[in-house]
Amino acid sequence: MANTLKPYLDSVRTAIEEAFALQKPPSKNAERREKPQVEVRTNADALFESVTIKRTKFERAFIERSNNSTRISILIKQVDGMEEVMCHKFMRFLMQRAEDFQIMRRVPIEEYSISFLVTNNHLRNFTKKKIADFIIHFMTEVDKEISEMKIEVNARSRFVATEFMREFLV
Repeated sequence: MANTLKPYLDSVRTAIEEAFALQKPPSKNAERREKPQVEVRTNADALFESVTIKRTKFERAFIERSNNSTRISILIKQVDGMEEVMCHKFMRFLMQRAEDFQIMRRVPIEEYSISFLVTNNHLRNFTKKKIADFIIHFMTEVDKEISEMKIEVNARSRFVATEFMREFLV
């Protein structure tokens, strides 16, 4: 992990672990029908202050809290058009398989690349540390994968351009 990325990821990890103080309040509308308040926003008393952690203007995390759920939205670094396309395709691929990840949402909130929704039910099945580790690992691996894909595309395009130009030079 790069030294410049570590403080950002540590801040995100701390904010995520603090946001996981979830409980199961009784529903005011219907019995046994608890919905994530961070999604439905029906009870203003159940929503807490949101946190935004920025590394650069191209890379940030947004953490929204309520009494029974936490939504973590991540903007993955997209500096140029190639990274935008790669990130969009890669995130679309992952979000189509959101049920396999359990906490991943199928559609991110606006201006972000991907979102995770953690409810108090998830915290009964997994530990807070495991979920935070998964999200931090996900952030580092996606950043690394997109960088590697960009390098591979540039290498392939350089090879194709060289072969194409060789036709004119011979």
